[in-house]
Amino acid sequence: MVLVMVATFCFMASNMLATPLMAGYSEHLGASGALMGVVSGMMNIIALFCRPIAGNLADKTSKRMLVGIGSALYLVASIWYSLASNPASLIAARMVNGVGFACCSVCLATWMSLLLPIRHMGAGMGLYGTMNALAMAIGPAIGIKAQQVIGYRHTFLISAVVAVFMVVSVLFVRNGGRPVAKKSPASTASAKTERASHRFGIRSIVEPRVVPLSLVFMLFAIPYFATQSFLVSYVSARHLAVEVSLFFPLYAVALLIMRVTLRDLFDEKSFRFFMRVCSLLMLATLLCLDLMRNDIPLILAAVLMAGSYGIMSSVTQAQAVIIAGKARSGIANSTYYAGIDLGMSLGPIIGGLLYGNMPIEWFYPLFMLAMPLAWILYLATVRYTTPAESSEQA
Repeated sequence: MVLVMVATFCFMASNMLATPLMAGYSEHLGASGALMGVVSGMMNIIALFCRPIAGNLADKTSKRMLVGIGSALYLVASIWYSLASNPASLIAARMVNGVGFACCSVCLATWMSLLLPIRHMGAGMGLYGTMNALAMAIGPAIGIKAQQVIGYRHTFLISAVVAVFMVVSVLFVRNGGRPVAKKSPASTASAKTERASHRFGIRSIVEPRVVPLSLVFMLFAIPYFATQSFLVSYVSARHLAVEVSLFFPLYAVALLIMRVTLRDLFDEKSFRFFMRVCSLLMLATLLCLDLMRNDIPLILAAVLMAGSYGIMSSVTQAQAVIIAGKARSGIANSTYYAGIDLGMSLGPIIGGLLYGNMPIEWFYPLFMLAMPLAWILYLATVRYTTPAESSEQA
């Protein structure tokens, strides 16, 4: 379990070390604003399409094999970043990284849950989540600082070293996470029933009732991932005296504190309550980033982002499972993650278009439009995003 958590930390740290630098690095290699967004978002576009395939393979092969392949692809991508000579080469490396991201993100949590005894499942998965949060704090801070000192290419070699630790950790886990053997049906009739229940259809890959909720959350994810990709370039373009590397560690620390202190509110308050609060906090976050001239607005923006995107992430995932019912919680989570994947893809692409074609002063004010759009979508689909007894029965 310790080795899987080490692999999880290295997986997320390697990814987060490179992501905030990708837009600036592609600009350094000659990319236009729009192409900067494509480079930043390409990993997530590929992951969006590869995740269902990886999820299917995860049920048929060992977790060690799939995570090992993903870890190796991370290593290849990190070295490729360091050697890239033009934006096209960088896009190809991001595509490799996207396949690795899909493999690792699908399998590591499942592998961890297989290794945990039932009585310690909650505590174990809590530690797993903590590893992700720590990596999201440490990775960007190291990447941004290292780039300022040793440049882009050598910084990506640090990411490659972290990927090596991930590969080694995976190889030394004794329990390879082999798929659980399914019992054969007791009779021909039950076999036919089982085959019918597994017949392919739209409901086998998405939960239709969760789709509107996923799209609402996508509109929260777009400003967050645009910030993740372009904050360094934005500060540089506006010549601000700001320590950008503070943003991501403060965001992660604030999010951890909020998730612990507000845990009772998640069950007591409605989704609409959190929608109101989180959308207002997102607008406040973007306003702080627009007005920042020193570290104080940046620090405030990091805390507000945790209270907007970070809290909305947890609330939306819980609401997705409630809407779909326990029997379809897996598909509900998959549909919820599709919203994140879309936000991770569209955020950098839209950010690149704005960065390259609009005055930089309009960057964050234009992203504020995402919140009215989220409310329009939510109000138009509220009957689908409200739990109903029929969903449980289905």
